[in-house]
Amino acid sequence: MKTIIEPFRIKSVEPIRFTTRDERERLLRDAHWNTFALHADDVMIDLLTDSGTSAMSAAQWGTMMTGDESYAGSPSFWRFDAAVRNLFDFVHIIPTHQGRAAEAILFSILGGTGRKVPSNTHFDTTRGNIEATGAEAVDLLVPEGLDPNDLSPFKGNIDLARLERFMADHADDVPCVMITVTNNAGGGQPASLANIHAAADIAHAHGKPFIIDACRFAENAHFIKHREPGQEDRSIPDIVRDMFSKADGMTMSAKKDALVNIGGWLALNDDDLAMKARNRLIMTEGFPTYGGLAGRDLDAIAQGLAEVVDEDYLRYRVRTNEYIVERLDAMGVPVIKPAGGHAVFVDARTWLAHVPPLQYPGHSLACALYEAGGIRTTEIGTVMFGRRPDGSEQPAAMDLVRLAMPRRVYTQSHADYVVEVFDELRGAVTDLTGYEITEEPPAMRHFTAKFRPLP
Repeated sequence: MKTIIEPFRIKSVEPIRFTTRDERERLLRDAHWNTFALHADDVMIDLLTDSGTSAMSAAQWGTMMTGDESYAGSPSFWRFDAAVRNLFDFVHIIPTHQGRAAEAILFSILGGTGRKVPSNTHFDTTRGNIEATGAEAVDLLVPEGLDPNDLSPFKGNIDLARLERFMADHADDVPCVMITVTNNAGGGQPASLANIHAAADIAHAHGKPFIIDACRFAENAHFIKHREPGQEDRSIPDIVRDMFSKADGMTMSAKKDALVNIGGWLALNDDDLAMKARNRLIMTEGFPTYGGLAGRDLDAIAQGLAEVVDEDYLRYRVRTNEYIVERLDAMGVPVIKPAGGHAVFVDARTWLAHVPPLQYPGHSLACALYEAGGIRTTEIGTVMFGRRPDGSEQPAAMDLVRLAMPRRVYTQSHADYVVEVFDELRGAVTDLTGYEITEEPPAMRHFTAKFRPLP
């Protein structure tokens, strides 16, 4: 059939509170025009993030009732450990309360002043945890990844030629090479299996470990299966294992592709690095068999890892974003194409061409979407990435608005509503103004900064 239906039935619901435009304008003003500061029950369609917002399955809720809360050596940990090892063949599996904790632990060991960490594109918390140590996060995305209209199948690839040159020039300063799958900051675009393997080979040729930021591994595997020649007949679990076959470690936010509301892990092969990581974990997160999580959360992750590699689920997951991208594109709204795995990305810099990058066109559009239709989104652009470690500011590579789709939460009618709000904005987009920041923290400012609209 042409219609790809949701591969689940709904057996529990929660209400959405409908608001008026006047209410939303007041609520946004009270939040200092930062969508992160809005109360969630004042949001009608919440597309702020896909992290930790999944609807868990009946099977996952069932496992939470059997979770064991022993401080050390819980059976829940061993079920979690087995589920992770079923897909990722690493020597050491270290649970953490979420992905950024794994990043913080890893770079507290590998980071430091003068060090440089290359990747396709580091996302916000990864970049923040690297830079907090005095190291530099370096993005080496392929050129097509910066062209919203380029239809290349793997726009999340790391530029191998640039990586080769970078390692030739800076290998002594590089503690590891990373790749993010899928590439969140670049539109949720995947990296190919060949590119992942080649990047690992370059890292290993220079004696450096290769680390995968893996939070959307299953979506990336789906794209490999359907876009990379020779992969179409393989199972998703088999492709996942191949993606990580040359990796020396991974950081993982289970709040994405493990379909849970909290959790993550750091996986490593190096014994010495793992020992240092566990010591750090005990100081900051908890004992190595719970890592800041309840036993029931570990069990929910184990079940989620079995569900996320289901091909019917992944087909529905990706099709949701394709559907919205196709409709927005037909309306003339500039979007990143092809559709990404976890979100729809609107090219705000192009659509709001009258708003300069340093007046934050992505943020302006995010505010307008909330005011017009109660849709909460987030800017992926100059607000998030424009501030340099030295305090200076420059435009990001792109100014995007991300509509991150929570997993198994919304239906097609919700997607149609989102499209209708964009349709309503089309006639008023040239009236949108830029914003200025009135208060900001020294790092990762997008979470807590305060704004005001410019005249």
